[in-house]
Amino acid sequence: MSFRDQSVSDNKNIFTVSRLNAEVRLLLENEMGVVWLVGEISNFSAPVSGHWYFSLKDSRAQVKCAMFRGNNRRVTFKPINGNQVLVKARLSLYEPRGDYQLIVESMQPEGDGRLQQEFEKLKMQLAAEGLFSQSEKLPLPENPQRVGIVTSKTGAALFDILDVLKRRDPGLPVVVYPTMVQGEEAAIQIAQAIGRANSRNECDVLIVGRGGGSLEDLWCFNNEIVARTIASSQIPIISAVGHEIDVTIADFVADVRAPTPSAAAELVSRDQSHKLQAINSRTSKLGHAIRHYLSDSQITLQQIAHRLERQHPNYRLEKQNQQLDDLESRLKSAMMTRIQVERSTLNRFSHRLDLNSPQKQLSQQQYMLAQSRQKLIDAMERKLLKTRHSLALAAEKLDTVSPLATLKRGYSITKADSGKVITQASEVNSGDQLITQLADGEVRSVVS
Repeated sequence: MSFRDQSVSDNKNIFTVSRLNAEVRLLLENEMGVVWLVGEISNFSAPVSGHWYFSLKDSRAQVKCAMFRGNNRRVTFKPINGNQVLVKARLSLYEPRGDYQLIVESMQPEGDGRLQQEFEKLKMQLAAEGLFSQSEKLPLPENPQRVGIVTSKTGAALFDILDVLKRRDPGLPVVVYPTMVQGEEAAIQIAQAIGRANSRNECDVLIVGRGGGSLEDLWCFNNEIVARTIASSQIPIISAVGHEIDVTIADFVADVRAPTPSAAAELVSRDQSHKLQAINSRTSKLGHAIRHYLSDSQITLQQIAHRLERQHPNYRLEKQNQQLDDLESRLKSAMMTRIQVERSTLNRFSHRLDLNSPQKQLSQQQYMLAQSRQKLIDAMERKLLKTRHSLALAAEKLDTVSPLATLKRGYSITKADSGKVITQASEVNSGDQLITQLADGEVRSVVS
């Protein structure tokens, strides 16, 4: 072994392709963890294995995705190409091809899913900053002297609060800070109303809320500006947004969360059951603390479950299933390519066989024979025609020098009885019989 070969073999930083892909996969899975992604579905495929394969794309890029059967069973709609969706996924690498991909764990339509994602993101951010901490909460005054209400001046929530206060504590003064509670500008107006109440310092407790509605309707109470304004308020704030099942970021940041606007009015109003009010307040704080604890525990549980899932045999099985689907696809493609090649070869041999077929060659020979026969007949006819023409010319020339032709012009031939042609008068004697040949017959005469 040469010095160069030995130095290369001793260098442990030289990777094989398999090792490189495995290291990159572990790096992606361990460092990035779970991500949320929104995009348009394309190239969607659902093979018989039950897994889903597709790409998520936007106007400038795309990424391959796999969603295994155990996860896609929980999807409540049938994905099709062109759908805008929000997915929760973990980054990975398909080692056999070295393809960067996403292993999708959940999928939902983009609209509600995007809002829910933003809700969870802001919730985790503010929780990490301590805005939900119970130690930061302000206690509600036991005997409020004036109550402030931050809500719409025309909404049902305001009238519900006023009805409860009038019934329970008619003498309790109320200051209304009107604001929008729905729409793009609502968050700014709510924050300004809370700031206005703090600057005036005319109330010792604030009720911030509105009636029920959809996630989009209540979204201004999930705004970071509203959350931070509530957290920085020097006046204790009761969050009373929507119905009991509705939960917003404002509920977590507020000092007390009331399930409804009417319940918030009951918390600040005095009646004969003072202990009940204290119990309700403490119950609300306890529920808030429990929800906060459950939220933190859920995050910790998800992290542990994610680490456990990466080591679960099912994870490797999913990888192998994806590899099996990939091999099946490649096998089908190779088979189709081989069939096309063999079919092309068969067609080529069939064409060559047709060209060398005895029947086809016989047909060609018969055709050539027919052509030769026709050519021979044509040549014979041309030859006969030419011979006839030459014969006619020769006959015409012969007729021109024929003695009969001379006779027809008035000449005659005189012969002796012996047949000798008489050319001079001295060749005949008196008494000789002569035969005179004319054009139309003979004349016999006797020389006198």
